[in-house]
Amino acid sequence: MSGRRLLLDDGPGEARGVVLLDGRPERLLIERADDSPMQRLGARIVARVRRVERAMASAFLDLGEGPDAVLALAGDAADVTEGAWIEIEIAGEARHGKGATARLVGHADGPQRLTAPAPSLNDRLRTFAPGAAIEQGAVARDAADAAEAAVLAVVHPLPGGGSLAVEPTRALTAVDVDLGARAGRGGDARRAARAANLAAIAETARLLRLKGLGGLVVIDLAGKGHDGAAMSAQAKAAFAADGAGVVIGPISRFGALELVAPRTGRPTAERLCDPDGRLSAATAALRLLRALEREGRADPGGRLSARCSTEVEAAARPYIDSLTARIGPRFALVGEAGRAREDMEVSTA
Repeated sequence: MSGRRLLLDDGPGEARGVVLLDGRPERLLIERADDSPMQRLGARIVARVRRVERAMASAFLDLGEGPDAVLALAGDAADVTEGAWIEIEIAGEARHGKGATARLVGHADGPQRLTAPAPSLNDRLRTFAPGAAIEQGAVARDAADAAEAAVLAVVHPLPGGGSLAVEPTRALTAVDVDLGARAGRGGDARRAARAANLAAIAETARLLRLKGLGGLVVIDLAGKGHDGAAMSAQAKAAFAADGAGVVIGPISRFGALELVAPRTGRPTAERLCDPDGRLSAATAALRLLRALEREGRADPGGRLSARCSTEVEAAARPYIDSLTARIGPRFALVGEAGRAREDMEVSTA
């Protein structure tokens, strides 16, 4: 299998778009029914300049809902003043502790409002593989579930053996390459390290897109005496899909390859987890509703019951109408105090 495939899972309360590259998830795009249209990537909005910080070369923009966006005071935006009304486009989505980044479109009149919605999920998917069909149904749901699992994983296997660990921090994303079984197979150790490092660079590019990570990335390559020309060429090819915003540095004396990748969407794990890294109640609730939908379709006449924690039950309530429209009003949610967030059970009667 080669090339890219596009898949769309349309579930109750949430749609998930997946791009597969050579059969493995490369991107996971998530849209939830309660997402603010004013905060979505590509949306155009009339905003008010709340505060200008010349020392930081930044303006903070009131979008009318959600956190303030940040506009860099450069080019046409250099003369923006406090209290002004401007039209902007969301160029990078908000992350934990940081608002969205904005691009100036022009001056405008208030109040805050959406002037053009963000591109649809279908349109966003098509940009990654123009002309490819968008697949739906069970295959799309399975692909989206697998993509979520990969997003949340830290250690990932490398083709041909070995593994790499991807760990984001506040300052950078650290990637560690481990030879694993490759190191014990005999032969030329340097050749084994070279093959693992080349595979790791390609996998790092795919996984950063899947996880929605950008900024400074440091790859701790395996072994010593690296072929800098080969590693740089592999990095340029692997990150070509990310456009001109990628900057690749030379391999350091300590065997680390550094690069900078652009930030656009919100890190995918932030869509799935709370700031403490736990699966969010909303994510658990949406998983529970998909399980109810699956059981409901498998048993069209059955009565369904779902047991979960009280916080997951509360998070699922806003999406009840969506599930009812799909399988009918034949299910019950039972929230139980003391049950763990991830502990969910669906049964039929």
